[in-house]
Amino acid sequence: MTYCVGMRLNDGLVFLSDSRTNAGVDQVGTFRKLSVFEIPGDRMMVMMTAGNLSISQSIRQMVSELKTEDGHSIWTAPSMYEAARILGQAVRQVHERDAKALADFGIEFNVSIIFGGQIKGERCRLFQIYSAGNFIEAHDENTYFQIGEAKYGKPIIDRVVTPATSLNDAAKCALISMDSTLRSNVSVGLPLDLLIYESGKLAVSQFVTIDERNEYFHMIRSTWGHQLKSVFDGLETPVWNATPEAQGNVLHSTNTSSQPVRVAPPCDVSASARDSI
Repeated sequence: MTYCVGMRLNDGLVFLSDSRTNAGVDQVGTFRKLSVFEIPGDRMMVMMTAGNLSISQSIRQMVSELKTEDGHSIWTAPSMYEAARILGQAVRQVHERDAKALADFGIEFNVSIIFGGQIKGERCRLFQIYSAGNFIEAHDENTYFQIGEAKYGKPIIDRVVTPATSLNDAAKCALISMDSTLRSNVSVGLPLDLLIYESGKLAVSQFVTIDERNEYFHMIRSTWGHQLKSVFDGLETPVWNATPEAQGNVLHSTNTSSQPVRVAPPCDVSASARDSI
Protein backbone atom coordinates (compact mmCIF):
# COMPACT_ATOMS: atom_id res chain seq x y z
CA MET A 1 0.00 0.00 0.00
CA THR A 2 1.09 3.61 0.16
CA TYR A 3 0.42 7.05 1.56
CA CYS A 4 0.78 10.28 -0.40
CA VAL A 5 -0.33 13.81 0.44
CA GLY A 6 -0.30 16.98 -1.65
CA MET A 7 -1.08 20.49 -0.34
CA ARG A 8 -1.93 23.68 -2.25
CA LEU A 9 -1.00 26.81 -0.32
CA ASN A 10 -0.81 30.53 -1.04
CA ASP A 11 2.98 30.22 -1.26
CA GLY A 12 3.11 27.10 -3.41
CA LEU A 13 2.78 23.32 -3.17
CA VAL A 14 4.01 20.50 -0.92
CA PHE A 15 4.15 16.84 -1.98
CA LEU A 16 5.09 13.84 0.19
CA SER A 17 5.01 10.13 -0.63
CA ASP A 18 6.29 6.91 0.85
CA SER A 19 7.82 4.16 -1.29
CA ARG A 20 6.47 0.84 0.01
CA THR A 21 4.43 -1.30 -2.35
CA ASN A 22 4.28 -4.68 -0.63
CA ALA A 23 4.44 -5.39 3.09
CA GLY A 24 4.44 -9.16 3.34
CA VAL A 25 6.22 -10.86 6.22
CA ASP A 26 9.05 -12.02 3.95
CA GLN A 27 8.95 -9.49 1.13
CA VAL A 28 8.98 -5.69 1.12
CA GLY A 29 8.88 -3.88 -2.21
CA THR A 30 10.24 -0.34 -2.54
CA PHE A 31 9.29 1.74 -5.58
CA ARG A 32 9.21 5.52 -5.82
CA LYS A 33 5.73 6.93 -6.42
CA LEU A 34 6.54 10.62 -6.97
CA SER A 35 7.42 11.71 -10.51
CA VAL A 36 8.31 15.19 -11.79
CA PHE A 37 7.46 16.58 -15.24
CA GLU A 38 9.54 19.73 -15.56
CA ILE A 39 10.64 22.24 -18.19
CA PRO A 40 12.43 24.89 -16.09
CA GLY A 41 11.06 28.35 -16.71
CA ASP A 42 7.88 27.00 -18.36
CA ARG A 43 6.29 24.35 -16.15
CA MET A 44 6.78 22.15 -13.11
CA MET A 45 4.33 19.31 -12.46
CA VAL A 46 4.29 16.46 -9.94
CA MET A 47 2.42 13.16 -10.09
CA MET A 48 2.04 10.81 -7.10
CA THR A 49 0.30 7.45 -7.42
CA ALA A 50 -1.31 4.83 -5.21
CA GLY A 51 -2.82 1.48 -6.17
CA ASN A 52 -1.60 -1.20 -8.54
CA LEU A 53 2.07 -0.53 -9.31
CA SER A 54 2.02 -1.87 -12.87
CA ILE A 55 -0.97 0.35 -13.70
CA SER A 56 0.73 3.38 -12.16
CA GLN A 57 3.92 2.81 -14.12
CA SER A 58 1.98 2.30 -17.35
CA ILE A 59 0.11 5.57 -16.80
CA ARG A 60 3.36 7.45 -16.12
CA GLN A 61 4.85 6.16 -19.37
CA MET A 62 1.65 6.77 -21.32
CA VAL A 63 1.20 10.36 -20.16
CA SER A 64 4.82 11.25 -20.94
CA GLU A 65 4.23 10.32 -24.60
CA LEU A 66 0.53 10.99 -25.17
CA LYS A 67 -0.67 13.67 -27.57
CA THR A 68 -4.28 14.77 -27.83
CA GLU A 69 -6.21 15.30 -31.06
CA ASP A 70 -5.31 18.99 -30.99
CA GLY A 71 -1.62 18.13 -30.70
CA HIS A 72 -1.12 18.99 -27.03
CA SER A 73 0.84 16.86 -24.58
CA ILE A 74 1.59 17.20 -20.90
CA TRP A 75 4.75 19.03 -22.03
CA THR A 76 2.84 21.63 -24.07
CA ALA A 77 -0.58 21.88 -22.37
CA PRO A 78 -1.54 25.55 -21.99
CA SER A 79 -2.95 25.10 -18.46
CA MET A 80 -2.82 22.73 -15.50
CA TYR A 81 -6.46 21.87 -16.17
CA GLU A 82 -5.54 20.69 -19.67
CA ALA A 83 -2.55 18.78 -18.29
CA ALA A 84 -4.87 17.04 -15.77
CA ARG A 85 -7.28 16.24 -18.60
CA ILE A 86 -4.42 14.66 -20.59
CA LEU A 87 -3.41 12.62 -17.55
CA GLY A 88 -7.02 11.48 -17.16
CA GLN A 89 -7.01 10.46 -20.83
CA ALA A 90 -3.86 8.41 -20.22
CA VAL A 91 -5.61 6.64 -17.34
CA ARG A 92 -8.55 5.76 -19.60
CA GLN A 93 -6.28 4.50 -22.38
CA VAL A 94 -4.41 2.21 -19.98
CA HIS A 95 -7.79 1.02 -18.67
CA GLU A 96 -9.00 0.30 -22.19
CA ARG A 97 -5.83 -1.64 -22.95
CA ASP A 98 -5.35 -3.59 -19.71
CA ALA A 99 -8.52 -3.69 -17.57
CA LYS A 100 -10.14 -6.73 -19.19
CA ALA A 101 -6.95 -8.81 -19.08
CA LEU A 102 -6.45 -7.88 -15.42
CA ALA A 103 -10.06 -8.73 -14.61
CA ASP A 104 -9.61 -12.19 -16.17
CA PHE A 105 -7.01 -12.82 -13.46
CA GLY A 106 -9.16 -11.30 -10.70
CA ILE A 107 -7.16 -8.07 -10.51
CA GLU A 108 -9.05 -4.81 -10.12
CA PHE A 109 -8.07 -1.74 -12.13
CA ASN A 110 -7.13 0.34 -9.10
CA VAL A 111 -5.21 3.61 -9.22
CA SER A 112 -5.40 7.00 -7.50
CA ILE A 113 -3.33 10.01 -8.50
CA ILE A 114 -2.42 13.36 -7.00
CA PHE A 115 -1.31 15.76 -9.71
CA GLY A 116 -0.24 19.36 -9.21
CA GLY A 117 2.10 22.09 -10.28
CA GLN A 118 2.27 25.34 -12.20
CA ILE A 119 2.44 26.31 -15.84
CA LYS A 120 3.76 29.73 -16.82
CA GLY A 121 1.03 32.34 -16.86
CA GLU A 122 -1.26 30.75 -14.28
CA ARG A 123 -1.42 29.96 -10.57
CA CYS A 124 -0.47 26.76 -8.78
CA ARG A 125 -3.14 24.08 -9.03
CA LEU A 126 -3.69 20.66 -7.45
CA PHE A 127 -5.91 17.78 -8.64
CA GLN A 128 -6.94 14.31 -7.56
CA ILE A 129 -7.51 11.89 -10.44
CA TYR A 130 -9.55 8.70 -10.10
CA SER A 131 -9.48 5.30 -11.81
CA ALA A 132 -12.03 6.47 -14.38
CA GLY A 133 -9.80 9.38 -15.42
CA ASN A 134 -12.13 11.98 -13.91
CA PHE A 135 -10.72 14.48 -11.43
CA ILE A 136 -11.42 17.17 -8.88
CA GLU A 137 -9.44 20.28 -7.96
CA ALA A 138 -8.32 21.59 -4.57
CA HIS A 139 -9.66 24.98 -3.45
CA ASP A 140 -9.33 27.11 -0.33
CA GLU A 141 -12.05 25.10 1.43
CA ASN A 142 -10.09 21.90 0.85
CA THR A 143 -6.41 22.66 0.36
CA TYR A 144 -5.03 19.13 0.25
CA PHE A 145 -5.53 15.63 -1.16
CA GLN A 146 -4.49 12.26 0.23
CA ILE A 147 -4.33 8.88 -1.49
CA GLY A 148 -3.61 5.42 -0.12
CA GLU A 149 -3.67 4.92 3.65
CA ALA A 150 -5.08 8.37 4.34
CA LYS A 151 -7.01 8.00 7.59
CA TYR A 152 -4.12 7.90 10.04
CA GLY A 153 -2.53 11.17 8.92
CA LYS A 154 -5.68 13.19 8.24
CA PRO A 155 -6.50 14.68 11.69
CA ILE A 156 -3.28 16.68 12.06
CA ILE A 157 -3.66 18.22 8.59
CA ASP A 158 -7.29 19.15 9.28
CA ARG A 159 -6.25 20.91 12.48
CA VAL A 160 -3.18 22.72 11.17
CA VAL A 161 -3.13 23.44 7.43
CA THR A 162 -4.87 26.43 5.84
CA PRO A 163 -4.09 28.26 2.59
CA ALA A 164 -2.02 30.75 4.63
CA THR A 165 0.23 28.05 6.12
CA SER A 166 3.87 28.53 5.14
CA LEU A 167 5.60 25.94 2.96
CA ASN A 168 7.95 24.90 5.76
CA ASP A 169 5.11 24.51 8.27
CA ALA A 170 3.09 22.54 5.72
CA ALA A 171 6.09 20.27 5.09
CA LYS A 172 6.46 19.76 8.83
CA CYS A 173 2.77 18.91 9.11
CA ALA A 174 3.01 16.49 6.19
CA LEU A 175 5.91 14.69 7.87
CA ILE A 176 3.97 14.42 11.14
CA SER A 177 1.04 13.08 9.14
CA MET A 178 3.35 10.50 7.56
CA ASP A 179 4.81 9.56 10.94
CA SER A 180 1.31 8.86 12.28
CA THR A 181 0.69 6.61 9.29
CA LEU A 182 4.02 4.78 9.61
CA ARG A 183 3.31 4.04 13.27
CA SER A 184 -0.15 2.62 12.56
CA ASN A 185 0.23 0.79 9.25
CA VAL A 186 3.04 -1.56 8.28
CA SER A 187 2.12 -1.29 4.58
CA VAL A 188 3.56 2.25 4.49
CA GLY A 189 7.31 2.63 4.81
CA LEU A 190 10.52 4.55 4.26
CA PRO A 191 12.16 6.03 2.29
CA LEU A 192 10.00 9.10 1.71
CA ASP A 193 10.11 11.64 -1.11
CA LEU A 194 9.40 15.25 -0.06
CA LEU A 195 9.12 18.01 -2.68
CA ILE A 196 8.44 21.68 -2.04
CA TYR A 197 7.51 24.04 -4.86
CA GLU A 198 7.55 27.81 -4.39
CA SER A 199 4.96 29.59 -6.51
CA GLY A 200 6.41 31.30 -9.57
CA LYS A 201 9.70 29.39 -9.65
CA LEU A 202 8.65 27.04 -12.47
CA ALA A 203 11.23 24.51 -11.24
CA VAL A 204 11.55 22.25 -8.20
CA SER A 205 12.39 24.43 -5.20
CA GLN A 206 13.41 21.79 -2.63
CA PHE A 207 13.57 18.01 -2.77
CA VAL A 208 14.84 15.35 -0.37
CA THR A 209 14.61 11.58 -0.08
CA ILE A 210 14.20 10.71 3.60
CA ASP A 211 15.40 7.42 5.06
CA GLU A 212 15.84 6.16 8.62
CA ARG A 213 19.10 8.14 8.96
CA ASN A 214 17.51 11.53 8.24
CA GLU A 215 18.16 13.74 11.26
CA TYR A 216 15.12 15.99 10.94
CA PHE A 217 12.61 13.16 10.45
CA HIS A 218 14.16 11.29 13.38
CA MET A 219 13.57 14.41 15.50
CA ILE A 220 9.95 14.61 14.28
CA ARG A 221 9.30 10.98 15.17
CA SER A 222 10.72 11.20 18.69
CA THR A 223 9.65 14.74 19.62
CA TRP A 224 6.10 14.52 18.29
CA GLY A 225 5.40 11.34 20.25
CA HIS A 226 6.86 12.83 23.41
CA GLN A 227 4.90 16.07 23.03
CA LEU A 228 1.65 14.20 22.41
CA LYS A 229 2.20 12.19 25.58
CA SER A 230 2.90 15.38 27.54
CA VAL A 231 -0.29 17.01 26.25
CA PHE A 232 -2.27 13.88 27.07
CA ASP A 233 -0.89 13.74 30.59
CA GLY A 234 -1.78 17.42 31.04
CA LEU A 235 -5.48 16.87 30.34
CA GLU A 236 -7.70 16.54 33.40
CA THR A 237 -9.41 13.22 34.03
CA PRO A 238 -13.23 13.18 33.67
CA VAL A 239 -15.54 13.56 36.66
CA TRP A 240 -18.28 10.92 36.98
CA ASN A 241 -21.53 11.12 38.98
CA ALA A 242 -21.01 14.79 39.77
CA THR A 243 -23.60 16.72 41.71
CA PRO A 244 -25.79 19.07 39.63
CA GLU A 245 -24.01 22.15 40.94
CA ALA A 246 -20.51 20.80 40.18
CA GLN A 247 -18.49 22.57 37.47
CA GLY A 248 -15.37 21.68 35.53
CA ASN A 249 -14.52 18.45 33.67
CA VAL A 250 -17.95 16.92 34.32
CA LEU A 251 -18.48 13.93 32.05
CA HIS A 252 -21.57 12.62 33.83
CA SER A 253 -23.75 14.17 36.54
CA THR A 254 -26.34 12.60 38.82
CA ASN A 255 -29.18 14.51 37.16
CA THR A 256 -28.29 13.07 33.72
CA SER A 257 -30.14 9.99 32.52
CA SER A 258 -27.87 7.90 30.32
CA GLN A 259 -28.31 4.19 29.70
CA PRO A 260 -26.76 1.79 27.21
CA VAL A 261 -28.86 -0.29 24.83
CA ARG A 262 -29.44 -3.56 26.69
CA VAL A 263 -30.44 -6.78 24.94
CA ALA A 264 -33.16 -8.71 26.81
CA PRO A 265 -32.27 -12.30 27.69
CA PRO A 266 -34.46 -15.13 26.26
CA CYS A 267 -37.55 -16.10 28.20
CA ASP A 268 -36.15 -19.56 28.96
CA VAL A 269 -33.19 -18.14 30.84
CA SER A 270 -33.73 -18.75 34.54
CA ALA A 271 -34.24 -15.85 36.90
CA SER A 272 -31.03 -16.73 38.69
CA ALA A 273 -29.13 -16.74 35.42
CA ARG A 274 -30.65 -13.40 34.48
CA ASP A 275 -29.62 -12.03 37.85
CA SER A 276 -26.05 -13.11 37.26
CA ILE A 277 -25.82 -11.43 33.86
